[in-house]
Amino acid sequence: MRQIVLDTETTGLEPAQGHRVVEIGCVEMLDRRLTGRRFHCYLNPGRPVDEGAVEVHGLTDVFLADKPAFAQVADEFLAFVRGAELIIHNAPFDLAFLDAELASLGEDRGRMADYCTHTDTLVLARARHPGQRNSLDALCKRYFVDNSQRELHGALLDAEILADVYLGMTGGQTALELGGDAQTLVDGSTQVAQIRRLSAGRPRMRVLAANAEEVAAHHQRLQEIAKASGGKCLWQE
Repeated sequence: MRQIVLDTETTGLEPAQGHRVVEIGCVEMLDRRLTGRRFHCYLNPGRPVDEGAVEVHGLTDVFLADKPAFAQVADEFLAFVRGAELIIHNAPFDLAFLDAELASLGEDRGRMADYCTHTDTLVLARARHPGQRNSLDALCKRYFVDNSQRELHGALLDAEILADVYLGMTGGQTALELGGDAQTLVDGSTQVAQIRRLSAGRPRMRVLAANAEEVAAHHQRLQEIAKASGGKCLWQE
């Protein structure tokens, strides 16, 4: 299953008022594993960026002046997302802007729904955590995703963070490779080498015990997990 975690930044809040996309960020997952493939671009919107939007993402008119228009990256973007399931937080917002960008091309390019399906992580979060805050920052805290670099919104950074949140919210990655024996192929599939048997005459494994400070930090983290999960922490049972 191919999924693309996507986020955008815009000049304002309403595409119907002529606001445009100024940044697109996408990260690819195959079978719930991040592949390292990305699509990222800044865009010249051909109009001023609202002051309120600049306060959110920091992308100014001067910075965007020499960036390509959406028409120049549309084919590459659509090729990247075609046939995938998009994972978006508050999907109607991003999809409305992307649909408007497609319409602005002056050709019969259709809508995003003609190229891919989508899942809205805000809808998922509200179903799992009714009555709670379900912003991306709130979900990062709930699922222990590091968002310390998120001083401003950025489409690629937010897509990377959302990928971790989505995996945490829906059960984690489906595979774990140890010892570097797995190779990710060009098509995104994984090839695992044969198990290597260790020699019976190998040196004894060195065991490092946690010191008192590390043990205290471990217990503190377990208490945080128990608090976040309503007292259900398997490691404390």
